[in-house]
Amino acid sequence: MKNGTLSDRRERNVYMYLIKKEIKMKNLLQISKFLSLVLRHQPETIHLNMDNNGWVDIDELIHNANEYKHMRLDKEILAEIVKTNDKQRFIIDNEKNKIRANQGHSISIDLALEPQTPPDELFHGTAIRFLESIMENGIKPMSRQYVHLSRTVEIAENVGKRHGKPIVLYINSKAMYENGYKFYLSENKVWLVDYVPKEYIKSKNITIQSVSLDINLVVR
Repeated sequence: MKNGTLSDRRERNVYMYLIKKEIKMKNLLQISKFLSLVLRHQPETIHLNMDNNGWVDIDELIHNANEYKHMRLDKEILAEIVKTNDKQRFIIDNEKNKIRANQGHSISIDLALEPQTPPDELFHGTAIRFLESIMENGIKPMSRQYVHLSRTVEIAENVGKRHGKPIVLYINSKAMYENGYKFYLSENKVWLVDYVPKEYIKSKNITIQSVSLDINLVVR
């Protein structure tokens, strides 16, 4: 009986630990999405001052998030999100006073990145429903400042999954670079470029939904 009682108690403790861990992860995810909103797109949502390079004061961020959105944010939670975010979306400066998003902004800021020499080939993940438009108009940044390119097919595929049935486009970044296009590398290793003309998407004839397209791709 005693062993059974002890076993039941241990099971309950494990169960409660897992529940608390799940709640914590959901809370961190919710805060991470909130940070993406105010650091990439709408700092005015919480009356946040942002400099020309996208940096905001951490104390002001915490105060305003708690004041206007009741986020219960503190420096410890903020540091954990920056450290554990799987896409490394955010960075804290060396003095631990400021934070910004590494890329993905829809507002005009200067990330102060220097042009870099890209790999010969990069990849762009998107949804298959956008393919026809891309092959007509190239890859545009749309609401963002830059087109985002990935260094591997796997990363690009995961990006594409966020938008629907994924498709990975192969980009001839070497030719683009040689023809004067500037590439930048963000802190979290995402390649950035202003625009990818359709002629730099490598070709392989395929047919999708009765539309003949000239493109090199991976469909998962």
